[in-house]
Amino acid sequence: MIDFPISGVETQWWIPLLTAFSISIFTSTGGVSGAFLLLPFQMSVLGFTGPAVSATNMLYNVVAIPSGVYRYAKEKRLVKPLVWTTALGTLPGVFIGAIIRINYLPDPRVFKLFVGIVLFYIGARLVINVIHPPATDKSIDNQSSSSAKNFFSVEPLAFNLKRIGYSFEGKNYYASFIGIFALSFVVGIIGGIYGIGGGAIIAPFLVTAFGLPVHTVAGAALLGTFITSVAGVGFFTLLAPFYNHTGLTITPDWMLGGLFGIGGAAGMYIGARLQRLFPARLIKTILAACIMFVAFRYIWGFFS
Repeated sequence: MIDFPISGVETQWWIPLLTAFSISIFTSTGGVSGAFLLLPFQMSVLGFTGPAVSATNMLYNVVAIPSGVYRYAKEKRLVKPLVWTTALGTLPGVFIGAIIRINYLPDPRVFKLFVGIVLFYIGARLVINVIHPPATDKSIDNQSSSSAKNFFSVEPLAFNLKRIGYSFEGKNYYASFIGIFALSFVVGIIGGIYGIGGGAIIAPFLVTAFGLPVHTVAGAALLGTFITSVAGVGFFTLLAPFYNHTGLTITPDWMLGGLFGIGGAAGMYIGARLQRLFPARLIKTILAACIMFVAFRYIWGFFS
């Protein structure tokens, strides 16, 4: 057993590694780091419920995400305009979210309700999208099923204050720059409170609201989450001295977050490599099932 002094968690060293590895294999295929499921694990299984759990979750992103991003970049499936647009929007939002988390949501019971509501909304959008998939996903699924070795790649077409555009598998996709930026700002606030950097929220929105194919969104969402998580960890750490008198632990648990991150890094690399072998509908079904399970548990727990 290992004692983690910052979080107060006591557990076997391999449990954080294996948990993060298992979660990130599946979630990274949809452009999600797995932090949105790792946080409930820390709260409900390990008993880590204070504001520092949000910072530790972001630390997990910082360590784990680079391996998945590297794989997407190597396969030329990293849409850089999406990365910079989402990062610019989420960064200020993450700072606001961190302050809200520390000052207004320190109560674990209320925080779990917040987490449950956020996850329920994400899961509901994904469920609707699975039942009524857009034409882009149907065409990609057909290509994926016909040839598992099909190599996906993206080519940028436009990046300005009006729109973002790129080509993928012979088709052109365009989305509003202002629309994605505004959405990213709101997502950043929610992600800063939750401790996920925003990737788990922005990825489904880019697919369902803007009609972008999930196979191109994944890498950009992960890299955007990495950038905002670095900023979030730094912000929580800088704020910590100002809250010492309150008794709240705000800084991340560096050792626990590091172990989660190492396991997550291995899982994300494998997940990113496997993503092109899975149909978009299957990816979203897995994500929706995981999200809704946790959402119902936390919402029901609050009211019961």
